[in-house]
Amino acid sequence: MPQEARTRLRQWLESGEARLQPLTLPQRELWEASPVPPGDVSNHICALINVRGPITHQGCEAAVQKVAERQEVFRLSFLPGKDRPMQLIRKSNRQMLQFRDLPPAQQHPEAVEELAQEIFRRPFDMVSGPLYRSEVLRRSADDHVLVLAIHHAIADGWTVGVFVQDLFAAYMQELRGIPGGLPPVPLSYSDWGASERAFWQPAVLEERSAFWKECLAGITPLWDPPAGPDALSGERRRWVSSAPATVGRAVRELAKRKGATLFSTLLAAFQVTLSKWTGKEDILVGTPVANRGRQAVRETMGYCAGIVPLRGHIDRDRTFSERLRTVHDSTLDAFANAMPFAELVKALGVVTSPGCNPLFQVRFALQNHPVPDISVNGMSLQLRMRSTGTCRFDLACEVTEEGEALEVVWLYRPGMFSAEDIQTLHRMYLGVLTSVCSSPEILTAALMTTTLG
Repeated sequence: MPQEARTRLRQWLESGEARLQPLTLPQRELWEASPVPPGDVSNHICALINVRGPITHQGCEAAVQKVAERQEVFRLSFLPGKDRPMQLIRKSNRQMLQFRDLPPAQQHPEAVEELAQEIFRRPFDMVSGPLYRSEVLRRSADDHVLVLAIHHAIADGWTVGVFVQDLFAAYMQELRGIPGGLPPVPLSYSDWGASERAFWQPAVLEERSAFWKECLAGITPLWDPPAGPDALSGERRRWVSSAPATVGRAVRELAKRKGATLFSTLLAAFQVTLSKWTGKEDILVGTPVANRGRQAVRETMGYCAGIVPLRGHIDRDRTFSERLRTVHDSTLDAFANAMPFAELVKALGVVTSPGCNPLFQVRFALQNHPVPDISVNGMSLQLRMRSTGTCRFDLACEVTEEGEALEVVWLYRPGMFSAEDIQTLHRMYLGVLTSVCSSPEILTAALMTTTLG
């Protein structure tokens, strides 16, 4: 760090303008167990917020500033350290909001998406910060799109929902002329991080590590790592499809009848699909967990989420109902023994290779974090997340409930899989879901040999 920057930092710390905090346990994953550098743009979380109603540039700036004053991650950046970086949390920081009037040629959805992608892909300065940017694209006096890009080191999917709620509350304060800012969060992100570090003492980590060493013993990759730097580089492609409402209703009803969760039911079918697609019978996927069980942290913006490995052995001689019970029970065990991913990788002695996840190649998620749609007094905010194409996995399937239907988003390495491969995989998944919902006692062997749905 240049001497001038060192002097400025010392002055900040002495005056109380800034303070240093250790990395949180989830943040450590990005520096210690991620296949891409922390500054890579694939670590950006992206969202589009459709805003209906008359809003002003000045009002939006004031609202974002209030959110930044309430949520310390908007004032957070990272300083290099001797062993690992430190969080630098400023008492105040400039808000990052721009306003842009769109000409008629850029108001259609495809043009807005292209502009949003430009905003998403600009890298952040991890040292200087801020590690978010927002831009309002005005299509008309009462039709806007707010584009939010925020770095994964300070955010997870839950965070974006909190941002929408805080932003709306702050704008309503401005609109009504209510003085002051938003109330403080019950638990700041740095305080949450401190409580997590206090909990994960060596004895707890050792106990959890023993579970995972046994659970993951002998696991082998689903496929060989991609060859050459070109296959490892680049963002993931994103393909969006869905399962119709008839399938969505049937899956929920099956889960209810069998005493399983929607997640376990979707996962059990996904594991069968992956086995059918790859020819492997030992299936390992990673899934995110919100890690926000305490009420106090539910209003906190920050990277709190964890990753849990889920292993499934495909037994062709068992019925799907039997398999669903096994998957449900093993999933509960895995979640009960979840531990910080960086510590898990360390305990297993796995070395991270550039471009490759150290434990698993596939991510499966049921996105059920709060995604609020807010409407009051002639104004509405509608949040739509964008899967980031993260480079932590070769392949990902993210399912989101859309009414009775299910949105299914696929992310994949274009150097390994073609669009046709992913469409085939999607048809397989829908075919398996349809078959097990209509015949839960079907043998797994029969599922493996049926034609595409």
